[in-house]
Amino acid sequence: MPDLPFLGRVALVTGGSRGIGRACVERLARLGADVAINYHSQAAAAQETADAVRQLGRRALALPADVSDAAQVEQLLAQITADLGPIDLLVNNAGVFDYAPHTELTPAVWQRTLDVNLTGAFQVTWGVKDSMIARRFGRIVNIASISALQPRPMSIAYAASKAGLVAFTRSIAAAFAPHNIRVNAVAPGLIETEIIDGVSQTAIDTIVANTPVGRIGQPDEVAGTVQFLLSEDSSFTTGQTLVVCGGRVMVP
Repeated sequence: MPDLPFLGRVALVTGGSRGIGRACVERLARLGADVAINYHSQAAAAQETADAVRQLGRRALALPADVSDAAQVEQLLAQITADLGPIDLLVNNAGVFDYAPHTELTPAVWQRTLDVNLTGAFQVTWGVKDSMIARRFGRIVNIASISALQPRPMSIAYAASKAGLVAFTRSIAAAFAPHNIRVNAVAPGLIETEIIDGVSQTAIDTIVANTPVGRIGQPDEVAGTVQFLLSEDSSFTTGQTLVVCGGRVMVP
């Protein structure tokens, strides 16, 4: 009998149709969870991901919602609860990214980035926390970035939003710990996903040259860390940000 640590659990992965989100979805399903896949615009990719979950013998939902919109988040969570049950495992992965100099950073881009990357995580978390508290169980992982830990002159709004997400993680981890809810973050480095499509090859080559392991990371390598933080293997870990970047950033 395979080890299924998430058997009987319901998971939600926001931004779950592609990249890191999809890798997390598939990991959770392989380990027994029923999974809701939230997406914003990639309906076909989300349905494909849901089909992959069902092929593993788990229940799946692919549901559209803009996590920056409170009404859409409320509807999303209500449908998941009605169809799959209350959410036990949450991965706040939905995000937007702009790579441009400060001269091209507009107030609209700034606001949209914070609305999705930071306020979105807040709204989804606030929508599930009361149920988790009532059931005295919850595991939350927020997908941050090493951009939260170093200056990023070409992605100022993104870096600020991810730094806020790290602070949010620490604060709610302390607030929720008495209720058996653990909250952690993962800070990936350069990962081979569509988010880097706007980054020049020269910039990518420079990043790889400054990465001790000498390569770009893969989505499943991030998903493995997410799995650890959602599982009871990390039962004494909360409020932490684990860096997954091939050694490019090293923290104490």
